[in-house]
Amino acid sequence: MEHAVVSKEEWLEARKALLLREKEVTRHRDAVNRERLALPWVKIDKDYRFETPKGQRSLADLFDGRSQLIIYHFMFGPDWEAGCPGCSFFADHVDGTLVHLNHHDVTLVSVSRAPLAKIEAYKRRMGWQFPWVSSFGSDFNFDFGVSFTKEQLASGSVIYNYRETPSDKAHDELPGTSSFYRNDKGEIFHTYSSYARGGEEGLGTLMILDQAPLGRNESSTMNFVRRHDEYEPAPVFIPPASCCQ
Repeated sequence: MEHAVVSKEEWLEARKALLLREKEVTRHRDAVNRERLALPWVKIDKDYRFETPKGQRSLADLFDGRSQLIIYHFMFGPDWEAGCPGCSFFADHVDGTLVHLNHHDVTLVSVSRAPLAKIEAYKRRMGWQFPWVSSFGSDFNFDFGVSFTKEQLASGSVIYNYRETPSDKAHDELPGTSSFYRNDKGEIFHTYSSYARGGEEGLGTLMILDQAPLGRNESSTMNFVRRHDEYEPAPVFIPPASCCQ
């Protein structure tokens, strides 16, 4: 993309015009957030069980004494050797948020269908600390629309992100987040789920890249992302030698 090079005054006028559009986006986001909080809830009656480093735990146990729970549906199938690179990119942003979330009455847990031993090994490899449990043998991932059977995929389409998605654009595992509330009676309610690109605002790296001169500089969504231990060495800028040296 070619860019015009203009005077500071011309740039300032263009920047002020863009600022008006940015403020529109901020106000729209605030309005959408209010609508999200106003959504009706669905009571959870199913007894979901998860394998954790402390043994089998219920969905209620995952709240860890808090009233709010956010589950990140991490793409890591039972027969996979490693977690999804895109989900790993998200996970790189999580550990630093935990102290803030926990002190705001929110617990964040990742859930995958991979067996716990695989999850623990990959977690050690990546150096993460956040809670991550296995739903292997449970209907949890299927019920929340992020895991699909071979038969579902063979049918030609699956329901993902609240709409029919062709099988060739789906996988046996897909990402998302789901939010839950637990009241004083111990009742649990599903309040919200988001899929596909719905979780981008949780990816701080993308938000920073959006302000870089070349933006995300991608040919398809997040095609530049690798697991953090699989990148080639980052290029180092060496300024040209000064004529006075």
